[in-house]
Amino acid sequence: MQLIIKILLMGLAVFLGARIVPGVQVDGYTTAIIAALLIALANATVGFILRVLTFPINFLTLGLVSFIITVLMILLVDNLMKGFNTSGFFASALLAIVIALINALYSVIAGSDKD
Repeated sequence: MQLIIKILLMGLAVFLGARIVPGVQVDGYTTAIIAALLIALANATVGFILRVLTFPINFLTLGLVSFIITVLMILLVDNLMKGFNTSGFFASALLAIVIALINALYSVIAGSDKD
């Protein structure tokens, strides 16, 4: 159940990010959920490999490279999907920030399951 909630929440974050960030367009909520799934899948596969390879640089930049990799994964999904469009790197970066803020807000509200 937690996984379904996180998927729907990330879809909502992508949908709201498209409404807030200029330069990001999503055809509808279903497209936003599919885009969220693809972004998560890209981060879990290609993003993981890139993070492992760039660990020393990521360590020195205090995680900035990890953020850039997330932005690149959003751009990758933009190229793969027709209903999800970003106008460039900066729009994708703002979308990544909005998604991270919404996920952090959810984590604060939902709390931790580890007791």
